Amino acid sequence: MYAPTNQRRNMHNVALLATMKAKPGKEETVSEFLKSALELARQEETTLSWFAFRIDESSFGIFDTFEDDNGRQAHLNGEIAKQLMAGAEELLSEPPVIQPVDVLAAK
Repeated sequence: MYAPTNQRRNMHNVALLATMKAKPGKEETVSEFLKSALELARQEETTLSWFAFRIDESSFGIFDTFEDDNGRQAHLNGEIAKQLMAGAEELLSEPPVIQPVDVLAAK
């Protein structure tokens, strides 16, 4: 049975999916930035899980989960997002696509 987000027992209730495409020649810089952002994610109390991944040579993504929308908003206002947006024009061929998502099931 469906339960509204705030009534589910799963702690990973909401998430963000961000995808980005590196400019030619900036692929490894984006990769290294994402790897280094792990330490920042570990410092965020409301970020329950955080994954950075590579889709292909120039496409990357971040998937992270939160208990509620307050945690998601805190992450969007946090240091990773600030650093990503500060370097976006130099590193990315287009603005990152950041989508809020609801987690339906998690293990």
